[in-house]
Amino acid sequence: MSTNLPTRERVASQMKLCEERIGYEFRSQALLQQSMTHSSCASSRLDSNERLEFLGDAILGMVICRYLYDQFPDRREGQLTQQKSSLVSRTTCARVARRLGASDLILVGRGLQEIPESIDAALVESLIAAIYVDGGIEAAEAFILRCFDEELKLCNSGEPENYKSTLQEETQRTRSIGPTYLIVDQRGPDHAREYCMAVEFEGRQYEPAWGWSKKEAEQKAAMNALLIINPDLLAVESD
Repeated sequence: MSTNLPTRERVASQMKLCEERIGYEFRSQALLQQSMTHSSCASSRLDSNERLEFLGDAILGMVICRYLYDQFPDRREGQLTQQKSSLVSRTTCARVARRLGASDLILVGRGLQEIPESIDAALVESLIAAIYVDGGIEAAEAFILRCFDEELKLCNSGEPENYKSTLQEETQRTRSIGPTYLIVDQRGPDHAREYCMAVEFEGRQYEPAWGWSKKEAEQKAAMNALLIINPDLLAVESD
């Protein structure tokens, strides 16, 4: 295992770079190092950033929910839920990670030649938790609102009911065929069934989404697809 661990010099360099990129200086350097450590180069799974990732996911959801609640007093619960689902998704976290240059920051084992987006996205969540533990909720909230700024701007999009039709129009405008919607999973009893739907287009399946009805899940899935295919359309809808 020891040959798989990064050198002290490499760790120190990446920790300093991480603080510069995220705009936060840690009081606990051990906490920062753990938030950057993938299980592939940790002495044990408990020494990796997995527990911090778990906490960070919850903090991200809470901060985003509070932001949406305060920012959009006229939006219904379903609309807020849809926006929140997209903002805290792995796709969004991976996009934030790319802007931070997460692949330069994460500490991984030498055997991991290529870092997948899932690891980069997990780093964002573990950093959120580490900042929260180190500096409190205000510090974590400031980091989230700053790093997710571009994604939060998309919250000014139009009614959720437009996402499916907007995706249909966009795909038909640029391609000869439109998207299809697949049931990926379902759960709950018949009287309270939840559905997980995904958009499939040109051989690619986009991030699925859960809803209390097939229609709601399709709208959320359509929004996830639009965030990848043409996110500018989400900002234009409210014009």
